[in-house]
Amino acid sequence: MSVARTRIAVYPGTFDPITNGHIDLIDRAAPLFEKLVIGVAESPNKRPALPLKLRVELAQHAVAHHPHVEVRGFDSLLAHFVSDTGAGVLLRGLRAVSDFEYEFQMASMNRHLIPDVETLFLTPAEQFGFISSTLVREIARLGGDITGFVPAEVSAALDAHWSR
Repeated sequence: MSVARTRIAVYPGTFDPITNGHIDLIDRAAPLFEKLVIGVAESPNKRPALPLKLRVELAQHAVAHHPHVEVRGFDSLLAHFVSDTGAGVLLRGLRAVSDFEYEFQMASMNRHLIPDVETLFLTPAEQFGFISSTLVREIARLGGDITGFVPAEVSAALDAHWSR
């Protein structure tokens, strides 16, 4: 793997919605790379609550304070998206031990599909370890307060989505 490739990382996810936990991971990973690409996956099988375009916009707003972080939507195989970006690192977050088995399996598969790309795992700060997009969506759907878990724009977007 060339040194240039290791200076670009991709952090993929559905980001439905982007949470303060995601942003914490981005804030800590951004200084490690010359470029960090946040790959927002279409993920139709997961039936996201928010459309891809809105998820990309919300993520762009959430990371606007990082000049070398780019947000891009994608609807292809992750291995193809990573190759298209020229990245040499695939960034993944681990909240709990329960995430490890799935992430380990994905890292192994990606090693076969894109052998010149390394997977790097980061854990969120303790105060964000319990936050998941799934829980945030459910709390928002039921009219709960999510302001401590997501940026204000995300909270407003979810409120608007569920009030329809």
